[in-house]
Formats: sequence, C-alpha cells, structure tokens
Amino acid sequence: MTKFRYARFGVLIAALGLSAVSSMVPTAAFAQAAETVKPAIGTALHEASELAKAKKYKEALGKVRDADAVPGKTAYESYVIESTRGSYAMAAGDKETAVKAYEAVVSSGRLSGPQKLAMYESLGGSYYSMNNLPKASVWYGRYLSEGGDDPKIRAMMTQISFQNGDCSKVSKEISANVRAEEKAGRTPAEGDLQMLANCMKNDKAGYVGAMEKLTTYYPKKEYWKDLLNRLPARPGYSERLLLDVYRLKQDLGQLASVNDYMEMSQLSLQAGLPAEAQKIIDQGYKAGVFGVGPEAARHQRLKDLAAKNAAADLKALPQAEADANAAKEGTGLVNLGFAYVVSGQYPKGIALMEQGIAKDGLSRPDDAKLHLGIAYLWAGKKADAVKMFKTVEGKDGTADLARYWMIQANRPLK
Repeated sequence: MTKFRYARFGVLIAALGLSAVSSMVPTAAFAQAAETVKPAIGTALHEASELAKAKKYKEALGKVRDADAVPGKTAYESYVIESTRGSYAMAAGDKETAVKAYEAVVSSGRLSGPQKLAMYESLGGSYYSMNNLPKASVWYGRYLSEGGDDPKIRAMMTQISFQNGDCSKVSKEISANVRAEEKAGRTPAEGDLQMLANCMKNDKAGYVGAMEKLTTYYPKKEYWKDLLNRLPARPGYSERLLLDVYRLKQDLGQLASVNDYMEMSQLSLQAGLPAEAQKIIDQGYKAGVFGVGPEAARHQRLKDLAAKNAAADLKALPQAEADANAAKEGTGLVNLGFAYVVSGQYPKGIALMEQGIAKDGLSRPDDAKLHLGIAYLWAGKKADAVKMFKTVEGKDGTADLARYWMIQANRPLK
C-alpha cells in the first residue's frame, strides 16, 4: 500500500507559537518528508487543508477528526494530526481544543529546544487569555525552568502570583527584578512597581519604599501626592517640618487649594520669612484662589501683613548679618542666608549658609543641610544639591525630605 508523504509543518507551527497559528493554514500538505502517513489520514488532512484555505475551519476540524479516527496510528501520524488540529482550532477560535492539541504536540517529544520554548510561551499565553491561571503558571514555569529568559514571561508569572493573592511571592520576585533592572541601568516597569506597592499595603515601610521607587522612575502627580501625604504619619516625624513639606509641594506644582496657600504663607510668616510668604500669596492670587469669595478680605490682610514684615526685615538685614557673623555658632548665618535665598538672592544667601554650617555648633544641623540643599537646587546647582541632600541623616523626617528632594532634583527633563 502506498503511503502519503505529509509535511512536517507541525514543527514550524510550534516554532511560530499559537499567536501565529491562528492565521496559518498548512498548504504544503504533501511536501517531501522523511516520515509518511497512511492514505486515509493523508486524504482526510488534505481535505481539511482545502477547507481551511476557504476559511471553513470548523469543517476542517471535522476532517481532522476523521483522520484521528483511523485505527493503528503511528506516533508520527498522531503528531501531525494534533499539529493540524491545533492550527485549525486556533483559527476557529476554539482555544480549548487548540491548547489540548498543542499539549499533545509537546508530549510527542518531536520538538527541538527552541521550538519547545516557543510552544511553552504560547501555551502559557493562551491559558492566561482563557483565565486559567494554574495552567498558565505551569507552562510559563516550564519556559523559565528550561532556559527561557524573556523578561516579559517573568513579568507574567509575577502577574499571575499577584492575581492569585500570593503577595509574598510577588514582593520577592519584583524586588529581585527591580534590583536587576537598576543594576543593568534600566528603568523598572511601572506595572511591577504598582503591584509591589499594592502588595505592601499592610507594610507601611515597604509601601513607602515602593512608592518612592514609583515616584523616582514615574514622577506622576498622584504618586507624589500619596508619598507626601503619608510623610507626617511616619514614626518620629517632627511637625516643624510641615513648611518644608509645603516647599516641596510648591516645587512640584502641588499647591492647589486655598488652604494650601493660606497655611504655607502663614507658616512662612511664623518662621520669620515674610519674603517667602509674599511669594506664596502672590502665587495664590495668580492661581485665582486668593482675593475671591467670602475670605477675600482675609487674604488681603495676610498680603498686607507679609508686605509690612518684609519691609521691616529689609531694614533690619544689616544688623542681623552683623549679629550672625559675631555669633560663635552658625545657626544665625544659616537662617539669614536662607531668608536671602527664599527672596531670590541665591549667591549671597548660599554663601552665608555655607559659612554658618562651617562654624558648626548648629542647633539643628540636618535642617541646615536640608535647606542648603534646597538653596543649591533653586540656584540651579543640582550636583551640589544632591551631594548635600545625601548628608542629611535626621530620623525626624529631615532625611526623608532630603531623599524626596533628591528624587525631585533627578526628575526627567520634559
């Protein structure tokens, strides 16, 4: 009995993956091959091929079933039948039949290493699209365990762990991935960092760490808002730093409500920085939150007070500078220098702050270094600013703020 020679197109289908299979029809059904199929099988598969050419995939699958019904099939014949079945089932949108067929193809032992990896990846993707996470995890796991190194597959495995609620595994996997990406000089995926943050909701320190990473690589307004709103609740945080938090919000363009402008300007006045208060008040008027509504008169009184205090400070500056220079410790020079800085006189203010820090004996050295770092940044001295921020070690929130200012200093250019 003469046997038909059937193309080993199944190998090619497997290598291409299931995503390519849906649009692929085996047209070379009778090309030369080392192995052959029985005439009844060859005929049925040929008829299936003709139906598939006409995009009649369901009818083609019927012919594949006819081929499968032939008794006494060899291992090769079963392999060809399942390869064909998988192709037409995928084209017909019958993923259940397709994945079962391709699992049989994998089990045939006829695929090379690269072909198997391609099939594992495709099976994992198909099962994932079918919401069969356990099966998707099995096939993605085989892909990785047998040498596959596509980072997208590792990301999918992490996504599956997240959907299964295995946050311990997710945290471990993503943390390792983030370290590897950073070491390689690449940006960690935003989706990974979001999953990490979501998995850390019950771990305050871990959550903040994840949000810091998100803010570092994806400095979106909502990430910054979340991070800064949580800062005052951090253990050991000092309320005296509220003005510094507002300064960062201002730098980020996150002053929004009338209460934001009102509180920051009042805090600046209380800190003896009327020039800074004036700037904030002017911004409030420009933003349209001051000078309107039932509180308009109050806003005007605040503006007048800031202007009056700023004028008085200007007159007192020469004596204040003489007193600060005469003092044994440098706190006065630092404070005076920062007053110049917030009024826009960066060179003079920075010089005084540097002199004050050099004197030592500061009442709050971390505050002084934080403010000098801010001054450097506002003056356009980014490298000096980052270097100074790295020296801030206070456990009262100053080190946190310095770290956040570093993130802001290193923000991507628009």
